[in-house]
Amino acid sequence: MRASKPTRTTTGQHLESLRRWALSRPAVPNLTGHTEIRPRPADRGQHPGDSAVERSARRQLAAARTAIEPVLRSAVESLSEPLNHMAGYHFGWCDTDGTPVTGVQGKALRPALTFAAAAACGGGTEQAVHAAAAVELLHNFSLVHDDVMDQDPFRHGRPTVWRVWGETNATLLGDALQALALGVLSDGVPEPVTSEAVIRLARATVTLCRGQYEDCAFASRSTVSVQEYLNMAAGKTGALLGCASALGALCAGADHRVVSGMHTFGNELGLVFQLVDDAIDIWGDPAVTGKPAHSDLMQRKQSFPVVSALASDTVHGRELARIYQARQPMTAQRAARAADLVEKAGGRQHTLGRAAAALEAALQALPPEVAAGDLTALAELVAHRDR
Repeated sequence: MRASKPTRTTTGQHLESLRRWALSRPAVPNLTGHTEIRPRPADRGQHPGDSAVERSARRQLAAARTAIEPVLRSAVESLSEPLNHMAGYHFGWCDTDGTPVTGVQGKALRPALTFAAAAACGGGTEQAVHAAAAVELLHNFSLVHDDVMDQDPFRHGRPTVWRVWGETNATLLGDALQALALGVLSDGVPEPVTSEAVIRLARATVTLCRGQYEDCAFASRSTVSVQEYLNMAAGKTGALLGCASALGALCAGADHRVVSGMHTFGNELGLVFQLVDDAIDIWGDPAVTGKPAHSDLMQRKQSFPVVSALASDTVHGRELARIYQARQPMTAQRAARAADLVEKAGGRQHTLGRAAAALEAALQALPPEVAAGDLTALAELVAHRDR
């Protein structure tokens, strides 16, 4: 079911309008009980929807994909058959029979953050390329496993690895990609920071797995609190973005304070990413997103807009709870009604307001002495995307 015209306004436009509204009024408590974070004066003239900012961010993503591909291919080629073949298929380099193809690849956001953080601290691509490739390998480990756990049949318009080679082999591929990530990192980052880099990536892996566990556990629970959801998102999405940003600064020789600031930036940006994702799933245009309408609602998933609406103690929130708790199948009509109820219960506004606050927190965390233009552009792209 296609979204109606009012709901096809992009998530980014709503987030920007909320951000400008927030700037025009006194600070107020947000959903977590903290005061909204105000932007630094230097940020006030920047408009996230500016095409130059978006072009800058997209150039960074493309450059990151190009820079890490040789390292990724070398790592994948070190695997034995059929794991190397499966990995090549997952990365979009070949078809199921091994024939080379030019396929749709991932956004490369995490390696782009690594490169941008390194550049912000005076480092270059060569210093950070192995760290950037490592975070991309770890990200893809999580994707392969997520597809198995969620039983997702397609990724980038092609059957997922588990659909082609089975769940057991897909799980083994994910394990191999995780091991490759640690190997690539330890082999290629500057020697003085190797130990810290490996420890950071290992800790991010543990935190990511914790967040994924919590996300899966939410499916069997009737209620999830706002804070529980935020904790889950910090692990599932924020941990690796924080690690990616910290590793870039680390490879550039930044001091502990700057590395820590970069880590906080990435963590907060991860929360922005997850919240915007949740909003797009409910109110995005399927013609733009390439995903079925209301897929999270069809699965009765406890996304942030739903959690907020259920906690609203409103008539709309209570009706939504009845739909979520009903034993009848979730039809497209019921999902459309649920989307309407989430919005009327304040779930949409709360989600985008919390995303705006997280974006400001991310920008505030950037150390004042670093050249943060590229990082800011990436952050704005994450916050104002519509797919």
